[in-house]
Amino acid sequence: MRKEDSEEADHISNRTVNMKTATSDQSLLTILDDIRSSKCPAVINYGASWCGVCSQTFPAFQKLSNIFQRIKFVYADIDECPETTLHIRYTPTFQFYRDGEKVDEMFGAGEERLHDRLWLHS
Repeated sequence: MRKEDSEEADHISNRTVNMKTATSDQSLLTILDDIRSSKCPAVINYGASWCGVCSQTFPAFQKLSNIFQRIKFVYADIDECPETTLHIRYTPTFQFYRDGEKVDEMFGAGEERLHDRLWLHS
């Protein structure tokens, strides 16, 4: 594949991803406020750049964000949001929200397990 084709494919795939990324404590707080005031279901993936399991599951999380369009997808790196992620003890941790309230939490992941949990909350 030519470099131009690869860059175009990356641009297209990034454009279709239904996901926000929290890049700081303040951005995560803003996203959480939005989730709490919304009636839309949401899932937050708390991960870390050094976490091998997180790196393996992130592409599946992105893919699932395109399948479950009604759910807001959020990724938060615990090292970029240290103050607001103090409660996270295991990565990856997935928290599910409905009607602004946290309704479920899942530790670790496999794509099928995550898919089933998203289906349950969609």
